[in-house]
Amino acid sequence: MNFDSFPNLILEDETVLLRPLLETDLDNLLDFSINEPDTWKYSLVRANGKENLEKYIQIALAARERKIEFPFIVFDKKSGKYAGSTRFYDINVAHKTLQLGYTWYGAAYRGTGLNKHCKFLLLQFAFETLEVERVEFRADNDNKRSIAAMKSLGCKEEGVLRNHMRYHLIKCVS
Repeated sequence: MNFDSFPNLILEDETVLLRPLLETDLDNLLDFSINEPDTWKYSLVRANGKENLEKYIQIALAARERKIEFPFIVFDKKSGKYAGSTRFYDINVAHKTLQLGYTWYGAAYRGTGLNKHCKFLLLQFAFETLEVERVEFRADNDNKRSIAAMKSLGCKEEGVLRNHMRYHLIKCVS
């Protein structure tokens, strides 16, 4: 399980293209950040507003450098526009596990089936190429939309974690 072998990893099907997130993607995501701030209501790292989006991207790229995350930007082929972001994170090589999350889409892309295409590509890559043994998904217990999306993919709820981390660990501008 080594992302170094895939520096320019692109995952795609007829609906979606996932490619590594870049610092220059600020421009591709800024409209969501400014006009849809509630997108990050349940996020540990918020990207509402330009300054927070810049920090969000910097944090994601720094984590990729440390080899503990691999962030993607999501491009919707049907609209010809960028739709959001997702990533592999908490990558644990020794245990052959990772988490799939930090997923968000602009309002126009929610409920369109785009998420299922993204998750299929990511899960296929994780299990078939990286040969992980477990992929975890997490969501805030109050984030009913994300929980429903995970269940629609076939995820099974294993429990509720309480007081395992602090909310909004990264101070962001409101």
